[in-house]
Amino acid sequence: MRNHKVSGISIETDNKNVKAEEFKEAILSCKHKFSKEASVRIEWKKLQSRGVSFVYYNGEFTGDLRGRAEMLNTGIHIRNVTRKDSGTYRCEISARSDERQHVGEAIITLTVLVAPTTPVCEIPSSAMTGTVVELSCKETEGSPPSEYQWYKNGVALREKTGTGSARAANLTYTMNKKSGTLLFNTVTKNDTGEYFCEAFNGIGLSQRCSAKRMQVDDLNISAIIAAVVCVALVMSLCGLGVFYAQKKGYFTKESSSQKKTNYQSTSEKDFKHTKSFVI
Repeated sequence: MRNHKVSGISIETDNKNVKAEEFKEAILSCKHKFSKEASVRIEWKKLQSRGVSFVYYNGEFTGDLRGRAEMLNTGIHIRNVTRKDSGTYRCEISARSDERQHVGEAIITLTVLVAPTTPVCEIPSSAMTGTVVELSCKETEGSPPSEYQWYKNGVALREKTGTGSARAANLTYTMNKKSGTLLFNTVTKNDTGEYFCEAFNGIGLSQRCSAKRMQVDDLNISAIIAAVVCVALVMSLCGLGVFYAQKKGYFTKESSSQKKTNYQSTSEKDFKHTKSFVI
């Protein structure tokens, strides 16, 4: 029985970190320097959290890449990439020559870039001056994650950077481009207007939600006082009514009448019982 020695193959790749836009193409390169006469075997695998799955095995593609991928020598050309194709791939090459087995591998990461979708915005239709109000904007499809820009009446709002004109303007809000929030610590009537948010990540076109008007009004102190006075007046009238009824003895009379009725009913029962006994 012959013993085959194993040695390493020098595997090269043009790009260890491949990035491709969704629905376009991607090339995962994997190169070796063995002569064409050597018996070469190549396999491609995808490394996942649940284990390793074959991508190219025994001369054909498997799984999601079947029908939309082809070999370029020992590399892979993927057409119409999708976000599911993102992940880490391993190119494995083995070759035999002169009773010696040679093996080698290369790791390539594929990141599929996805344009943002229309963000979901939460914008209150009304608010009271001096209160805390937060507007939110979020979309979860974009890769890399989207950043956000808020607009008021069609004009982009500035970030509160602490320097320059944004600081001098004494802005009443704080805009977070990473999280998509627009926070008013003390909203004012000047903040009334139409707001919308735009999501962008550098891939494809930016997306925006529908504009919605936020109306900011002063707190109506007079109306609140009037409502409190009305409630207090109603409660006072109810209390006086109960007091008057008790003073007139309506509750006592009703109680006495009930006792009298109960007494008469008991007396009638006793009389019938006695009469039956005498007979």
